Amino acid sequence: MAATAAMLFSGIGAASATEKNGPTSSAINLTTREEGNRPAPGPAGPTAFAAGASCTSSTDGRSASCWEVTAPHKGLAPVSPQVNTSTQAVQIPQWCIDHAYQGVFGLRDQACEVTGLAFTTRVIESNGSTRVTGEFQANVINYEYTDKSQPTWAHQIEIAAYSGWGDALKVTLEGAASASLSCKVVNASFPPQPVEPLKSWRIGEAFYSTTATNPGDVGRCITTWNVTAHTPGYPDAVTKFERWNVRCDNNTGGNPYVGCVVFWYPSPVYYSLARNPTLANHVARAQASGLPGATFEAPLERTTDPAISGPNGQMACGDAPSIQGKQCDEYPLASSRQGLTAGGTRRTFDGCSFNLPQQTGPTGVSVCMIDQPDNSAQGGIMSQFYRWERVLDGDPFRVLVVA
Repeated sequence: MAATAAMLFSGIGAASATEKNGPTSSAINLTTREEGNRPAPGPAGPTAFAAGASCTSSTDGRSASCWEVTAPHKGLAPVSPQVNTSTQAVQIPQWCIDHAYQGVFGLRDQACEVTGLAFTTRVIESNGSTRVTGEFQANVINYEYTDKSQPTWAHQIEIAAYSGWGDALKVTLEGAASASLSCKVVNASFPPQPVEPLKSWRIGEAFYSTTATNPGDVGRCITTWNVTAHTPGYPDAVTKFERWNVRCDNNTGGNPYVGCVVFWYPSPVYYSLARNPTLANHVARAQASGLPGATFEAPLERTTDPAISGPNGQMACGDAPSIQGKQCDEYPLASSRQGLTAGGTRRTFDGCSFNLPQQTGPTGVSVCMIDQPDNSAQGGIMSQFYRWERVLDGDPFRVLVVA
């Protein structure tokens, strides 16, 4: 039996609760923590196979079994499997059911995608013509979940046929997991499971471990499920599902643990108007003027290169006025690749104590003299955020202002 999520994850994983915040009330356009932690679409990754059918013929050339990628059938939600005796799968999150028919979606510790799949059995007649003897249509869910403080994660696959006829309904599905790049399979289970009854899920669950464990290591992983269709009287046919969403590291400053994340998800860091009003107010105005960092479409990207972050800060605040109790704040942050080293000019706002224009646009930086305690708090907020979310050089992130 495959190891269960509880054995490999200590309370953080697929069912992690989303932080919540109270209702907002401000002239500034705010988000809630719950809204900030919603899933985002990810980049296109490896597909099961190229467009068109992939067929396996028998040795005598008289029969064939074929897989083909299709559009998923929306409305076939994942449920507890009727035939599943060897795995203890986790519940697929609702956001996957709602969104992942459009491509891969994810959070910092989860990624999910729903695809369609068709299987046909075929016979080659004596005159060379092909006769289809059976078919089923299915949905496939690929779901990964990680832990930011552990070197192990899971790739769960679920397959449900929702229509079919003929010899294809005699299929038994079986899976085998593999890994490439900086990882290895810990254990996996996808035992033979009949495709019928329809609209019930066949589940495979695999756990992986990173090999990027030495100090300074950073490693990506490709996890693969190879699914075989066994059909009496027909050749076995194999299709594969590769996923590449997980990165693990032992290179997060201040974090003594190896951990794994969905590297492309731009986690949110929150600036609170209640706790750090001058900081949050400046960032909100800067973003309202067109500067990036508040959306999935235009996040910030972290830099750990002092040749970028140092000049970013110097060019933004090197000539800041000396005002007791105040310090210069720049947005986008000096620790992002969107600072002045990326181009643009400085801007400011009323009450910020800089003699600079007020302008709009997505490039450049905004500068403002803010309360010293707020500016000092920002350093701690960002350090904790980078550490907990394992935000490394080049990773995207968002800055959100909350009440």
